[in-house]
Amino acid sequence: MRFYKYHALGNDYIVLYPNDFASELTKEHIRKICHRNYGIGSDGILYGPIKTKEADFALRIFNPDGSEAEKSGNGLRIFARFLWDMGKVGTDRFTILTVGGKVEAQIYDNGQKVTVEMGQVSFESGKIPITGPHREVIKEEMNIDGEIIEFSAATIGNPHCVILRNEISEALAKELGPKIETDSRFPNKTNVQFMKVLNRGNIRIEIWERGVGYTLASGSSSSAAAAVAKRLGLCDSQIKVHMPGGQIDITVSNDFSITMTGPVTKVAEGELYKEIF
Repeated sequence: MRFYKYHALGNDYIVLYPNDFASELTKEHIRKICHRNYGIGSDGILYGPIKTKEADFALRIFNPDGSEAEKSGNGLRIFARFLWDMGKVGTDRFTILTVGGKVEAQIYDNGQKVTVEMGQVSFESGKIPITGPHREVIKEEMNIDGEIIEFSAATIGNPHCVILRNEISEALAKELGPKIETDSRFPNKTNVQFMKVLNRGNIRIEIWERGVGYTLASGSSSSAAAAVAKRLGLCDSQIKVHMPGGQIDITVSNDFSITMTGPVTKVAEGELYKEIF
């Protein structure tokens, strides 16, 4: 069974090509493959390409705990690079279908840079989803262990909770992230971003990723945080999102459609042995 490993700003994924994977991919398989001691180690698995009539390619995205993610910006850039490496795409735009919707991608710099049209961000409670009456979830409050936390929520095919702070840190993300991820108001759980606005064109975020944990970078988190920053009137349309793993460039249109551009690095490819299972 072949595997292909890439990272996008330190957020690493393993690509499994269904044609190379003889057996059904189970949750136990996913957990073992992603484990950093007992498997190859990664922040998730990209399973594709899968045949579809709705796009040029289809993709399934799995978290290390075996759960399925609707969408991943870094995962989509990595998958686009994989398609390039396999000779399945060139420099023309192409489409990828995920559970969280269809996106359009384009390759630059010999596969080392990828732009993805991520779709439109929505702040509507029913789409995120978040409990309570129908509304835009902007500058609401939650109580976490007695601390009142102001947040805004959004979806770009997967749920996000963005918390604006004057100071952010890895420790803060690791402390509050898991509590907010599993808060009962988010029926499908949520990704969490702690955001500091640097100026009208730059933000910095720390990320707690649903089903993954603390992570160095995230494309969908960058998209959601940038959209919230613009919705709050704190940033303009062109936003550089700084994360521990590096920088992603986000363009937020007037209807909150997102264009994301960032790097991809190929790490390795090799043979995955059934013995690990």
